[in-house]
Amino acid sequence: MHSCDARAEGCPIVARKELLTVPELVDRPQGLLTIQEVAKLLRVPISWVYDRLRRNAPSRLPGFKLGKYWRFKQAEVLAWLDARHV
Repeated sequence: MHSCDARAEGCPIVARKELLTVPELVDRPQGLLTIQEVAKLLRVPISWVYDRLRRNAPSRLPGFKLGKYWRFKQAEVLAWLDARHV
């Protein structure tokens, strides 16, 4: 039986989505990222990501919709970040 509290930080028995860390996101091969994962990767609030997806945003994040869900190619997000980090 598992002895730690599953809500405690560092507990291995937590939903995989909650365990994603920045290095894991960067090392993910050509995968698609969700809005939550992009926010975590960029270390910004989710609302900030949504703001950068608006048509009139000054520096729009590269993303696309799959139905009603936004998805992002990791390489494109990192290239977007590099272009703004001058």
